[in-house]
Amino acid sequence: MNIYKKQPNTRLRFNILTVIIYIIGITLLLQLFNLQIINGATYREESNTRLTRESTLYAARGNITDSSGNLLATVDSGYSAELYKTKSDNETLNQSILNIINVLEQNQEAYLDTLPIKINPFEFTIKDEGKLKDWKKKYKLDNSATAEDAFKYFKERYEINTDNIADARKIMGLRYRITNEGYSSTKSISIADNLSQKSVSTFSEKNDLFGGLTIVTKANRTYPNGKLASHILGYTGKIDGDEYSEKKSEGYLINDYIGKTGVEELFEKYLKGTNGTRQLGMSVDGTVTEEYVEKEAIQGSTLVLTIDANLQAVTEKALQDTIDGIRNGTYGKKYPASAGAIVVMNVKNGEVLAMASNPDYEPQLFVNGIKQEKFDEYREINALYNRAIRGNYAPGSTFKMLTAITALQEGKVGVKEKINDSGPYPLGHHPACWLYNQSRRTHGYLNVTNAIKYSCNFFFYESGYRAGIEQIDRYAKYFGLGVKTGIELPSESAGTLASPEVAKKKRNEAWSTGATLNASIGQGDNGFTPIQMARYVSTLLNGGDRITPTIIKNIKTASGEEISKAEIQQHTRQILGDTGDDSEDLEISQEYINAILEGMKDVTSENGGTAYSVFRNFNFTVGGKTGSAQTTLNNVEATNACFVGFAPYNEPEIAIAVIIEGGGTGKYAAYAARDVIAQYFGMNEEDIIENVTARPYTEQQT
Repeated sequence: MNIYKKQPNTRLRFNILTVIIYIIGITLLLQLFNLQIINGATYREESNTRLTRESTLYAARGNITDSSGNLLATVDSGYSAELYKTKSDNETLNQSILNIINVLEQNQEAYLDTLPIKINPFEFTIKDEGKLKDWKKKYKLDNSATAEDAFKYFKERYEINTDNIADARKIMGLRYRITNEGYSSTKSISIADNLSQKSVSTFSEKNDLFGGLTIVTKANRTYPNGKLASHILGYTGKIDGDEYSEKKSEGYLINDYIGKTGVEELFEKYLKGTNGTRQLGMSVDGTVTEEYVEKEAIQGSTLVLTIDANLQAVTEKALQDTIDGIRNGTYGKKYPASAGAIVVMNVKNGEVLAMASNPDYEPQLFVNGIKQEKFDEYREINALYNRAIRGNYAPGSTFKMLTAITALQEGKVGVKEKINDSGPYPLGHHPACWLYNQSRRTHGYLNVTNAIKYSCNFFFYESGYRAGIEQIDRYAKYFGLGVKTGIELPSESAGTLASPEVAKKKRNEAWSTGATLNASIGQGDNGFTPIQMARYVSTLLNGGDRITPTIIKNIKTASGEEISKAEIQQHTRQILGDTGDDSEDLEISQEYINAILEGMKDVTSENGGTAYSVFRNFNFTVGGKTGSAQTTLNNVEATNACFVGFAPYNEPEIAIAVIIEGGGTGKYAAYAARDVIAQYFGMNEEDIIENVTARPYTEQQT
């Protein structure tokens, strides 16, 4: 075989391949010449004007619902304006800022301006001299500098060339925020939230006038029921500098909103959600050219509360109506009632079914920054103060069941033993029962059941004296008085138990017999929160078995998983501190409890009971106890009205505690409790006959 016969074909293929390679090489060289030489400047300019930026997709905050799924706090979609840094000069930036603010003002949009300088006339908005001095020092201004001097300083610093003072001030305000909060080509600064469609359209259609501006969609916090459950929910607001410094390691951004009070604050970790990201294509002047989602945002968990929205609404109304009624004389004598609280609790598991504090507030007003005038109004009436868990109130005669259980359990008083109310008590400062002080009459011989029914001070002076303050405090602590309940809300108060230690600490006083007598009827240094009082009654109804109040039913993630109770408890303790009960276990005799509960029944259902006129036409029997405690309101002596109760008497389901500041007499507080109990049991309120013509009387200690 001759292998050389195919050589011509081989050479031909080799030559063709060589020619192809040369052609490809020449083509590449020509294209390279075109890119770098002929059109190089054009392509370089185009490349330099294209920027890719990562933008945040803000996660929707988790919903808060009542136990039946009714929304108490939710979100709705809104538009926000955010500004990124561009490569424009100061003059262009200032003009863009002025254009943006003019649109916002034309459409009456709110935007944040923190520069503490006013014009026309010039003045500082910082009124505290020390804080103003520190502010001037921070910006290297002379301490004698006027507001006009500071205005000129910032005008020069930000190279604001316009002679229009109003326009200069607008530009200056946002430039000042940029100075303090910072922004970059990848990190925006939030300018305004909840934009109207008109503003969004203007910004979108004429985006070349608003360099660096981006419109983003945010899920804004809304409270659809106005003031309902405001002290439970709390409110959200924009994260401040200190909060941001503390939480930026947890992924928080300077434009984020955060829970400030209530469950919004305590369960921020679960409600927040996880932000996503999107990529933005922008020209060098800040015009958005394209965008796409890189990572979807995940909504926060749903927080399910134990409260019932309908019962909560009725509870709040009953409290307000009773305060108004007492002040207007609806129930008899007028008293300067001004505020109060109610707690309704499931006696079997400690779930809080309703919790009202009056005055209350609108959480929605805080979301985008409350106006100073409204905030001052709230502050004047202490509307943000949750009296249900923070107010320390002398319990008055509602404490008498505790004194009774102590004396009975310690064998100092017998169930059938009768103590003679003979007038002024022979020991201490010789106090007398309220009845003797009013009419010089006495209750005579009473056993423990009748002593509770008639609220006889003399009986409980003697019972408390026999038991001693150490034992009274021991039992009070066991029943949850003077200690935090551990409810899942921030700022709970522990209250105060009257004791030798407290007297020494508060007034440097030695303990006396008179102090024991006062403490025995719920006066002196005793001061408890309404939620402690509701827990106290619930524990009594459970035969002395303590319960732990709770306002959280469950937490469900966006994927539908339920957070375990153990995790919720651990989280709560981590935030609030360990509020575990370290009091000793006490075995309470059911015989003694029955005697006390019978007395509470007689309070509402038998003639002579201190709340009989309130409940005598009620559809079923309830148990209760009135209390009237001396106090001082606005430097004027007053009497707080207290009532604790439960229903129904035979098979208790709920316990209730009511306090009305300046309410005058505990009987009046019972009217609010009656309306709440009627709502819980689905009663027709028209069937409840209220006797407002009964002759009024004042209970000084009941």
